Amino acid sequence: MPETHLKQSRQTCKLGLIIVIRQLFPQESLKTAYSILEGVFCRFAGSAISIREVAQIEKKLNEWISGNPEIDFLKHQGGYYYYQVDSDVVKMIYPCETNVKQIDPFRVIPYADGFIVDFGDIGRELNTPLIPPDKLSAMYDKTQQWLKNINIELLHDVNDFVAGCASLKLLGMAEALHEKEISDIAVMILQQKRALRVLLISGPSSSGKTTFAQRLSTQLSVNGLKPVTLSMDDYFVNRQETPLTADGKSDFDCLEALDLPYLQQQLAELIDGKAIETPIYDFKTGFRSAQTRRLQVGPDEILVVEGIHALNPVLFMGINRNMLFKVYLSSLFQLNFDLQNRVPSSEVRLIRRIVRGDQFRGTHPEDTLDQWENVRRGEYQNVFKFQEEADVMFNSSLLYELNALRPFADASLHKIADDSPYAPTRDRLLNILSFCAPMDTEKVPFNSILREFIGGSIYFE
Repeated sequence: MPETHLKQSRQTCKLGLIIVIRQLFPQESLKTAYSILEGVFCRFAGSAISIREVAQIEKKLNEWISGNPEIDFLKHQGGYYYYQVDSDVVKMIYPCETNVKQIDPFRVIPYADGFIVDFGDIGRELNTPLIPPDKLSAMYDKTQQWLKNINIELLHDVNDFVAGCASLKLLGMAEALHEKEISDIAVMILQQKRALRVLLISGPSSSGKTTFAQRLSTQLSVNGLKPVTLSMDDYFVNRQETPLTADGKSDFDCLEALDLPYLQQQLAELIDGKAIETPIYDFKTGFRSAQTRRLQVGPDEILVVEGIHALNPVLFMGINRNMLFKVYLSSLFQLNFDLQNRVPSSEVRLIRRIVRGDQFRGTHPEDTLDQWENVRRGEYQNVFKFQEEADVMFNSSLLYELNALRPFADASLHKIADDSPYAPTRDRLLNILSFCAPMDTEKVPFNSILREFIGGSIYFE
């Protein structure tokens, strides 16, 4: 499942977009902001784009492609690929095709104060309307406003803090923002506590769900609402019953990997206040343990369910929606290499996952990379489609995290040999990290989401 930033033909489309923006709006600076499934949201750095201007951009980009321009690859230097088209020289973090005939079909759609270059998604044809990600966009804009307030936009801005011995100030601001956001979410829940029975927390892989759930539970506890945790992992079917992917691997991320009827039954009973015996899954044997765990949710308590399927409505069919509070975590990395070259959030999450797996789960980096395509497929099929149903979103990204992760990630990635089929991925991730000055992690708070990946968290043994 090649991703947009890794499909060279789509990078060619981006190259063309940069060129036509220069031609149409020479006074403007294009900023590629964030991905929306298989599309990318773009805007001008200093002004809004009208619907009419978006139509101009789409028309001009199609004309540019129809003209079959000659694209010359110049060099790979300083982490960038340099391309020339006529008198235009464009630098790209990810390589592109030099033949425009390879470009995938796309649409340019007006959205918010910019536009989405939409290539269609898994399970959605290009001519099927894109559901506007309004809540995701609002979360992005909120974080961007905060970054503007502290005058940070690019990776080198963070490097300046590190080089200027001001990393503690940066770390403090980033962690304070997380604490404020978690506290605000707790207040929202407490305001509705008379009606609420279940707190649902979901998000893609390595978004920090476990640490977030613990920190939010702490905030609720000090305000008199006691969290009662139910682990969805305990409802896995026996391992030999786990569905397989197309390539014959166990698909632990699909909904069918859970004993869904049993989970639905027990969720309904817990919401009704009944005392039940919940299962305990033994991951070593791949079977449900003979032991159980007694669980009940009292009047001053709230059931907390965390997992990739937590926002799937099928779990709570027949349950009053007002009893549920849904939180979606997205590690939406906000910093760019430069205005035109963004750092894909999925790359940051992959780096998180590699470091955590290598350090604490005995997973070799090659094994993590081998699993990643199936993980991403599962996110598209089971996570992203429900994100807009959340009552609130939380951005678990930390603006200093690549600097903090770099020493750990460098060590992990260098375990991949040059003759490995994953050497190109290793080099791609090392290239991203090369833009980030290493940062000492000794002062990272022990309850930080980052600690879930680098170690030292108070929430993990």
